[in-house]
Amino acid sequence: MKDLPGMPGTTGGLALRLSQLFFSAAALVVMATTSDFPSVTAFCYLVAAAGLQCLWSCSLAIVDVYALLVRRTLQNHRVVCLFTLGDGMTSTLTFAAACASAGITVLIDNDLDSCGHNHCAQFETATAWPSFPGSPHYHLFS
Repeated sequence: MKDLPGMPGTTGGLALRLSQLFFSAAALVVMATTSDFPSVTAFCYLVAAAGLQCLWSCSLAIVDVYALLVRRTLQNHRVVCLFTLGDGMTSTLTFAAACASAGITVLIDNDLDSCGHNHCAQFETATAWPSFPGSPHYHLFS
């Protein structure tokens, strides 16, 4: 394999992984700080998916840092396949959770017109955060 920008074990890959970690952690914190998120299953699903995404991104960021410290790129076929499968699963779960949460947020805001009684701004923010970075390595090696 040739070196591609953003591949695992490079500075670009680490930057993408850290941005993924930041955005999923932001979604997790924003949603978890609302008092009534446990009352909606889609919001609980978003918190769980964002938490899983945080763990996955953090662990792979540590692997990227290690690879940078020992000055090796991660070009092992099995490692790349593991990263691809993990990124595919976590991105699918996060995307599904964000879609479900967006649907509930639209229902609360537009259809029920009860945004004054809920934390709509926080729900909308938490729903949008995990969608920004995507999965940095998934599209490079699939």
